Amino acid sequence: MSTAPSFLDSYKKTIKSYDEVIDKAGQVRPYWETLFKTLEEVGMEELTIRKKEIVDKLKENGVTYNVYDSENGLVRPWKLDPIPFVLHQSEWKTIEKGLIQRAKLLDLIYKDIYGEQLLIKNNIIPADLVFDNTGFLRPCFDISQKDFHQLTILACDIARGPDGKMWLLDNRVQSPSGTGYALENRIVMANIFPKLNKNIHRSKLAPFFNELQKTVGKFGSNSENPNVVFLSPGEGNETYFEHVYLSSYLGYTLVEGSDLLVREGYVWLKTIDQLERVDVIIKRVDDVWCDPLELNSNSLLGIPGLLQVMRLGNVTVINPPGLAVLENHGLMAFIQNASKFLLKEPLIMNSTATWWCGQTKELNYVLNNLPKLIIKKTNRNLGVKSIYGRKLNEKELAALKATIIKNPKEYVAQEEVSLSTTPSFVDGEIVPRLAVIRAFLVSDGKEYTVMQGGLTRGSVIEDKFQISNQFGGISKDTWIISDEVKEVQEVVELQDQVIEVKKASHVSRNIALTSRNAENLFWVGRLSERTMVLTGFLKIIFSRLNENVSARGKKQPEFLIVLLKALTHLTQSYPGFVGEDGEEDETVFEKPLAELLSLIKDVKKEGSVTYNVQSLLYSVNHISEKWNYDTKRIISLIEDSLTSLKAVDAKNINRTTHNLQKLYIRLMAFYGNTYETFPRENGFFLFESGKNIERFLSLISVIQTLFCFKRSEEVEQLLLESVLENHNLLAQYRSMYKSQINLVTVINMLFLEKKSPYTLAFILDTLSYNIAQLPKKSELNQLSVAEKNVLEASTIIKLIDPEELVQADESNYREALDETIKKVSTLISSVTSGLSSLYFNHSVMQISFLDTEKIDSDEV
Repeated sequence: MSTAPSFLDSYKKTIKSYDEVIDKAGQVRPYWETLFKTLEEVGMEELTIRKKEIVDKLKENGVTYNVYDSENGLVRPWKLDPIPFVLHQSEWKTIEKGLIQRAKLLDLIYKDIYGEQLLIKNNIIPADLVFDNTGFLRPCFDISQKDFHQLTILACDIARGPDGKMWLLDNRVQSPSGTGYALENRIVMANIFPKLNKNIHRSKLAPFFNELQKTVGKFGSNSENPNVVFLSPGEGNETYFEHVYLSSYLGYTLVEGSDLLVREGYVWLKTIDQLERVDVIIKRVDDVWCDPLELNSNSLLGIPGLLQVMRLGNVTVINPPGLAVLENHGLMAFIQNASKFLLKEPLIMNSTATWWCGQTKELNYVLNNLPKLIIKKTNRNLGVKSIYGRKLNEKELAALKATIIKNPKEYVAQEEVSLSTTPSFVDGEIVPRLAVIRAFLVSDGKEYTVMQGGLTRGSVIEDKFQISNQFGGISKDTWIISDEVKEVQEVVELQDQVIEVKKASHVSRNIALTSRNAENLFWVGRLSERTMVLTGFLKIIFSRLNENVSARGKKQPEFLIVLLKALTHLTQSYPGFVGEDGEEDETVFEKPLAELLSLIKDVKKEGSVTYNVQSLLYSVNHISEKWNYDTKRIISLIEDSLTSLKAVDAKNINRTTHNLQKLYIRLMAFYGNTYETFPRENGFFLFESGKNIERFLSLISVIQTLFCFKRSEEVEQLLLESVLENHNLLAQYRSMYKSQINLVTVINMLFLEKKSPYTLAFILDTLSYNIAQLPKKSELNQLSVAEKNVLEASTIIKLIDPEELVQADESNYREALDETIKKVSTLISSVTSGLSSLYFNHSVMQISFLDTEKIDSDEV
């Protein structure tokens, strides 16, 4: 009886070149053998299940990598292989030495380029390679931050070369990305696939982040508690998820350039309370965009005047502008000599052989050996890809030669070396794929610490070296393992903390609320309520349409016509069911479905469900750091609803109403989760203010359309029932009044009831309370304009006489009701502009500086 080959035996048969599993002697490395035994015990079926669970978990967590030219708009789901990349501690120690040496060298090169320039004066590095490079920023020449390493955070891409040792392929110094993704990979793997840890003693990632926090704590005027911000280009950036993730995990305020300003030689954070002095900026904006005054004047991402504040020593930037010059591929050709000059020692870790075409001898070599080389530009630009000479035909090679000869200083060539493969789970099989590790280092000012792990990226296609996330590469959790038994206890003790660490990384911290975030939270409240009101109203209309299908003709009953008109006024999607200039179009009532579907699915139609949801998600995603883990799962479901509603059609109305119901429930879940978990701070009160303003205006709009003109008793009865049902008041009304529904009692309830969240008196009381909790910008005993407007509207509502409001003149017009609604509607509409002038003004702040005394004074 034949026995099926083991996972390891099957894998060895697929290896075509040197592989991480096999050592120089051709033997299986012991730690890979241990891992394969565990995979064998798990089985292919469970491995497949775990991979699917990983995909679902990453989606739930909102882990994405944005791709500028992707077909789906920007967002690409993050991919994680269930099989980790494994290295032994004994080898990693040698790699660490090489990485630390490289970090020290790059830091010295940076200081020299923007200082004495001895490397250039001694012909170690060609002047043209530095001064002609877009990464060299002359305004940064006289900037130096304390007596520490200028290069605080560094990422190095490494892979095993032909000699069996790790080679350094590239450096990332401007705004090194990947640490957040490495942390998320570890947490997801620990949660979904704990079985894989069996008999494996891996190092932790947490010490790296602890070291980063300690380093940051050393900077700034207040070293005990510096004010630290995490500067992001915003939601469109490719690694925005990581910006949100890390800022929350580390407890720093996530900001964009518009949240900061320079005054009196300092950088200030604009919050709705006050201007707060910033001590440290963790920069994720590329160098040239950091300061539109001295660098790129077209930048909307940076902080005007930042470089001058850095010169004064009044803010620390990690990493400082100007480091981009170190990402010049051409420097790799001179890095060995630079090491001997600056460090007085050769490089420990090899780099890929590199030739800069700005030198005659090197240019001739490149032109004569193009088929064996990879051609890159010295200046990194988004979208400029490496050119593999072996892939070009004779005509293409000739064209490339001509291009290089035209401007040789812009080009660099590198040897194309074969790199090792590693086991990956692809299409239900364990197969070898090329892989590159991104290693991370952080400086404490004097020494560098290397993360005990990293972000490994593998190729999707066999033998195709495209590991970048921009091109769909698959990530791996990276394990640095040890034989030391003492680590077992650390893993066991900390394993239970993984989930808590995950939750903590998503919880909103008690940190400053920027004016931009304040505005977004306010509009999240308004748009979520607006969408719920519209969705509920549409459900009522579809229900009434189904109940009133008649064989007598196409004409709709009067109450339905009134409801359809109210829908247009509610959404302000004119002409809709109202018609041009109020002139009704009877045909639209005969076949209302087309307009109703447009109000659901047309994402470009202002006021439609999908338009509102898209606007809501835009605001939600701009403040991703504010949402906890469960809220993000609900947001993901709302995104799914948006996709479903865009695809609705007239053939399946039941499916349409079902999708509306799902969206309504998800929006209610979003609101409920936010209400229950959001700290009772300024952001919460603005969120609630937005919700209550929208709830008030929506209810007033519906009342005005339905009841400002008297209709027959039968029609008004049906309209009243619809309004009560849409605002979750029907059961309560019947319980309170136990009589036939009539307008007087409904007005009494809708206007004056103080115990129901959907009545005008309750809404205004709640709105008044929330606005009163916000920071005061005037004398403490004075009401703001917004507070005065709410108080006036509340007084008008509470002084109404329902009997008087329902009185109609000869033309059936209820003037008292209409005028009352117009007054309070104007007052509450103006509350938004009042709040905006106080808290949302990003360009001209209405707040004062802090006084001078305040200014000076786990296993993951």
